[in-house]
Amino acid sequence: MGQKINPLGFRLGTTQSHHSIWFAQPKKYSEGLQEDQKIRNYIKNYVQKNMKIVSGVEGIGRIEIQKSLDLIKVIIYMGFPKLLTENRPKGIEELQRNLQKKFPCVNRKLNIAITRISEPYGNPNILAEFIAGQLKNRVSVRKAMKKVIELTEQADTKGIQVKIAGRIDGKEIAGVEWIREGRVPLQTIRAKIDYCSYPVRTIHGVLGIKIWIFIDAE
Repeated sequence: MGQKINPLGFRLGTTQSHHSIWFAQPKKYSEGLQEDQKIRNYIKNYVQKNMKIVSGVEGIGRIEIQKSLDLIKVIIYMGFPKLLTENRPKGIEELQRNLQKKFPCVNRKLNIAITRISEPYGNPNILAEFIAGQLKNRVSVRKAMKKVIELTEQADTKGIQVKIAGRIDGKEIAGVEWIREGRVPLQTIRAKIDYCSYPVRTIHGVLGIKIWIFIDAE
């Protein structure tokens, strides 16, 4: 059997960098890691509740957290940042205040910045959110995957692979559906691969969505 490994962790230090950038003593490392996860979950829930969602897509590609002695900087990479700023003009300030209250960061200032993703449909997290929205609206799995392939053609990518597992279309026995377009060289470390794993709850149970995107080769 082939040995499975996370494509992002496999490429750390070559084409992939960390999403959390900070240093901590070994005894406090787990606390910092849990704090990062809570901050990310809170931001995603806030955006989901307060943003005008389009086609089931929240538009968050990734959340990067940088910590120093007196500052915690949170960079939200979004595909459609205008939807958040236009729907709630002071939404970022409100989010920053709420985060500061909920997570007293040991006398450290919290700063939130939003960066726009130039090719939103070249980001696997945004595509996975799109598929999840389609499946919740009872669109067939094959149709949702083909639509994602069409959206990816708008971005400058060299290949994409989509895999969905679970009780597909309400079948009694769980199965796997997958589709690939272009090249996706997973064994090449120098190949810049973006990847995400995303669960979605449907009326038939939980489905798992995995997306690999081949962006470029160094």
